[in-house]
Amino acid sequence: MSEEKTVNRRAWLKLFGAGAASGVLPLGGAAAEGSAATMNHSAHTPASPADEPVPVYEFFNGDEAAFVEAAVDTLIPADEVGPGALELGVAVFIDRQLNSGYGRGDRMYLQGPFIEGTPEQGYQLRMTPSELVRNGILDLNAYLREKYKRPFDALSDKDRIAVMTQLEKREIELPTVPTGIFFNLLYDLTMQGYFADPLYGGNKGKASWKMIGFPGIGAMYADKIEAWRNKKYMSEPMSIQDLL
Repeated sequence: MSEEKTVNRRAWLKLFGAGAASGVLPLGGAAAEGSAATMNHSAHTPASPADEPVPVYEFFNGDEAAFVEAAVDTLIPADEVGPGALELGVAVFIDRQLNSGYGRGDRMYLQGPFIEGTPEQGYQLRMTPSELVRNGILDLNAYLREKYKRPFDALSDKDRIAVMTQLEKREIELPTVPTGIFFNLLYDLTMQGYFADPLYGGNKGKASWKMIGFPGIGAMYADKIEAWRNKKYMSEPMSIQDLL
């Protein structure tokens, strides 16, 4: 990725983050609860300190965790401007979302009929978000094993970027899930995990908030608005965890 593209990407991330960090995200209640781990996995050497604990996954199996770690690292890699999605725990965030009521489709209408709808009609699949991601990973890795003789996490950085670009452009046809919906969900969850409150597993150390200058919970700064109007105000971001 060229330096110009990297700078442009980071500038865009800052614009996106300012809205995403303050918006409503599909965060499941299970994300805030500790639960027994079903699988431990780390496909890459983390950029965090050596004593950083190995990620604990509640939903993903080993192959799925390897794919998601590689995918989020491809979508938001670390660079000189800020940390990447993998080191901020975005893969853990996605895992918790898919293991929650959101991932199970608890609030979705899933009784059918299932026909292709317009963009305005929203989600029209018979699969829950967790089923969509699980089947999408299986589909894509099967395609890549046939083309490259290896799964996504074993590809070079250049090939990973090429595959993600093809997914975004709908140039790869997946047999079980719609390519566009699978890519969009993976992309949206990655962005949400990067900018979400750390309570939900991503945005470790509030690093993305610090990068974009987002103060966290807005109500904590209501008394500063008048005194600091039209002035630069810097403060350590506050998260939900800080109030617990």
